[in-house]
Amino acid sequence: MFKDYIFYSVSPIVAAALFAAPASAEAIKFVIPEQAAAASIPAFARAANLQILVAAPDLRGVRTNGVVGNFERRPALEMLIRGTGLKIATWKDTVVTLSREGQQASDEAAGNVADDEIVVNGFLRSIGEARDLKRKSNTIKDVIVAEDMAKFPELNLAESLQRVPGVAINREAGEGRRITLRGLGPDYTRVQLNGMEVLGNVDSAMDSRGQRSRDRAFDFNIFASELFSRVEVQKTYEASQNEGGMAGTVGLFTAKPLENKPGLKGAISAKLGTNTYTDDAQPRVAAMAGYNFDDRFGILVSVAYSKRRTQEKGYDTYNPVQLTPAQIQTYLSSGLDISALSAEQQAKFKSGDLVYAAGNRLSVWDARQERLGVTLSTQWRPTDTLLLTLDGLYGKFSTDRDEYHLATRPTSGSGEIIFNGAYSDFGRSILASRINDIRWDSSNFVTYADVDNATYGSEHRRQVNRNVFKQIALTGDWKPSSVLTFDGHVGYEKSTYRTPIDDKLYLQAQGGMITQFAPDGESASNLYKWNTADPDNYVIRELYFRENAQTTTLHEGTLNGRYVLSPVFKLNVGYAYRRYAMSGSDLFNDGLYGAEFKSKPGYDAVTPYALVYDGWGGQPWVAGDWDKALAFYGKSHTDVGPGARTYNTFAIKEVTNAGYVQLDWDGDLGGMTLRGNVGARAYHTETTNTGLLANAAGQRVPSTIVSSYSGILPGLNAVLEVTRDFQVRLAAAQNINRPALTSMKMTGSVQLGTAGYTVSNGNPSLKPYKSTDLDLSAEWYFGQVGMISVGIFHKDIDDLVGNETLLNVPYSVTGLSTDLAPGLTPDTNVVQYTRPVNLAKARLTGLEMAAQGNFTFLPAPFDNLGALANVTLIDSNTKVNGRNGPITGLSDINANGTLYYETKLWGIRGSANFRSGYLLSRYDGRNPVSEDGFKSTVYVDAAAFVNIRDGIRLTLDAINITNQPEIQINSIYDRLHNVTRSGTTLFAGLNVSF
Repeated sequence: MFKDYIFYSVSPIVAAALFAAPASAEAIKFVIPEQAAAASIPAFARAANLQILVAAPDLRGVRTNGVVGNFERRPALEMLIRGTGLKIATWKDTVVTLSREGQQASDEAAGNVADDEIVVNGFLRSIGEARDLKRKSNTIKDVIVAEDMAKFPELNLAESLQRVPGVAINREAGEGRRITLRGLGPDYTRVQLNGMEVLGNVDSAMDSRGQRSRDRAFDFNIFASELFSRVEVQKTYEASQNEGGMAGTVGLFTAKPLENKPGLKGAISAKLGTNTYTDDAQPRVAAMAGYNFDDRFGILVSVAYSKRRTQEKGYDTYNPVQLTPAQIQTYLSSGLDISALSAEQQAKFKSGDLVYAAGNRLSVWDARQERLGVTLSTQWRPTDTLLLTLDGLYGKFSTDRDEYHLATRPTSGSGEIIFNGAYSDFGRSILASRINDIRWDSSNFVTYADVDNATYGSEHRRQVNRNVFKQIALTGDWKPSSVLTFDGHVGYEKSTYRTPIDDKLYLQAQGGMITQFAPDGESASNLYKWNTADPDNYVIRELYFRENAQTTTLHEGTLNGRYVLSPVFKLNVGYAYRRYAMSGSDLFNDGLYGAEFKSKPGYDAVTPYALVYDGWGGQPWVAGDWDKALAFYGKSHTDVGPGARTYNTFAIKEVTNAGYVQLDWDGDLGGMTLRGNVGARAYHTETTNTGLLANAAGQRVPSTIVSSYSGILPGLNAVLEVTRDFQVRLAAAQNINRPALTSMKMTGSVQLGTAGYTVSNGNPSLKPYKSTDLDLSAEWYFGQVGMISVGIFHKDIDDLVGNETLLNVPYSVTGLSTDLAPGLTPDTNVVQYTRPVNLAKARLTGLEMAAQGNFTFLPAPFDNLGALANVTLIDSNTKVNGRNGPITGLSDINANGTLYYETKLWGIRGSANFRSGYLLSRYDGRNPVSEDGFKSTVYVDAAAFVNIRDGIRLTLDAINITNQPEIQINSIYDRLHNVTRSGTTLFAGLNVSF
């Protein structure tokens, strides 16, 4: 059956050998030393009786590996060109064409191949090249490759990564933000950019998702996917890797100019999108252009810009509240009316058994985002043996967010529940509530309440978030002789995160409400008995002004050397230096002007600045317009106030020196190829931690602690190529994960109470977590993109962090300065000392299965169909407060499926990703609401293209087609914490390449 070729034109073509008679599949003896490709490929062709066609420019400066021993032809050729940037493009009988990785075979080369061979590009080429890179790796690795310049398969890197077995993602406003790898959370995955570790956080819209948390994790929505040519996920450890990243290492790679053919190459991508919730126009543009000067010098620039509006909306609550009988009596004594309840209901209410939702909140998070990314890559090859690369990247991610909430918010009593007693609020009388009806479930959670005179807070929160990332790295690769190679890099990066405005404007109102929670814990509704859209029903309550900031810097240098001991063995040695620093602080200036607003006639009326907000859908309410309110009261954002205080001020510096020795091998074992590496890495890290600790007088005093740790990490990776298409992998290693910054921060307090001193603080002396890993997998490769793989993995983890409380210990145990309070000595008794410590162990075992392939066995036109699918099953256990349970953040089932149809002219694909529910925190054995987590999700995305002509393509992308809800649950009874949706996003675009 005839099929069209899609190819890049390459000339001139060099025939590296003459036609010869077909050779059998028996092993052939090769004696080919490591040498220039222009010499080795003709020698190989003569020995193997092959005709090898390759473009002359593709051989310039390329040196191939040595091949010595008895091998079949294809494994021997793969061994010869492994790591050179060349690949086997086609193979038909005795005719083989080679091309650079990332480009197609030429016209002439393709013309020598029979019609049943297909050379592909687009999505098919992407998954084909990714498969080849996975196949050749000595470690267990998965790869995603760009379809073309400025054309990554998905619009977001995290959404591409969810196609990798073992990867789960969480989304922010419908867009992928963070990844979980093999069951371990974002803090356990190390991310590198062009070989250098990369650190960067943005924010979450919601407090319950860690809105202001700053950690070691990387947020993948910082950068546009168009800036990258390849993403690698390395799941097993080898000594040549930097230590850390217990779950694995994700490598991000930007495009390089000398990867292209000599001359000019570029691409422009322009998309315009919208979201079903925002109905706005969302531009997304990217451009990339590079020039290769005869493979000696090259420069490439790329720019990506996007602007979008997002909305998450839904229903959310705070931690549930269970009142004691004494607290209930206080409510009743202050006028709470329960006379409408039955005798049974009154008895139950007074018993203290019932649990009430707090907040009962309608919420909308409305954000305007802008993202800009710029990369510059310059490469210079002054000689055939030396290559220098200078990479720079600038990224800016800005979010201006308005949050609108209508919640139950009494400012007196026990929690923000649906009822309250009578009280005076800054001189304004708050009426006592009347409970008309209540109902509860088997866990005593109140699922229905009908209340008059409930007290509400209308909150308008405004945020300005700015994240800027800068990186520059110089990489060198020098091969002074045929047996000796050096490479390394030096680099610097800086990431700044600032929230100069994080303010809240609270209005207050009273009125009746019926609230009801669904039995499945996935939804709730409010029916208001008053006009929520009438400004006359509201008064102003108070203003909050907040700020926070964080800066992260990294200086990094590496030097590696490789020496060829023999055609089979290579010795690798290296050294790495890393200096990481992070600092940050939070400013809170809450509860301002409440008394002032009540002291002047007319000041508490909100009509001059009222905004009737109707973005939730079907239920409008009044919020305060920030600009008008500040102008009306003559106020502005300020850090001065009676309650102004600084929190979480810290500075952490880590300096690491590391070195490794690693032996690589690639040889014959019983007629099969055995390749891999074994080695060990030694590291030493010194940590300097400075923070403000509150002393007994409430003053915050600087305190500094220096600590260090070191260790040796062995690693083994082996690949046995049983046949040309089937291989088995074995990996065993130890790795570490440095502690979370929230646990290491030097923040806390020294308090003097009636019983004596109590001390709490972070622990800068925490040791890293350490895992012992074992992996075993089998892979079968077939066709152009086909692959089936099955793998098992196991991790034993030591020194996980948990909180420890010590009673009646000398002050010297805390390691803190005695200057924090008058009269402190090392022997002063501390009645209670709480800090995080290394005390927990964990076990994790998983099974990964993946398959991909084209359905070429089907009759036309269905033979253009194909699919990718994977599933990961994970079982884990760790003990918290004496109770066994899963590791937090771990989903025990992750699955992804993609079905595609692609021809030369057009293509379409759809993907579905399933992630089972997972816990954010575990039940502590005492408080049922200590458990919190998310329910299962299924996200469905799709993409399509039409090629108008060579180099011009129309595209269509659809994200979150089913408008999947994110449901967060609270307590061991799976009560609703919050449920939000973010709408479906559509993009139509044009790609032009030249």
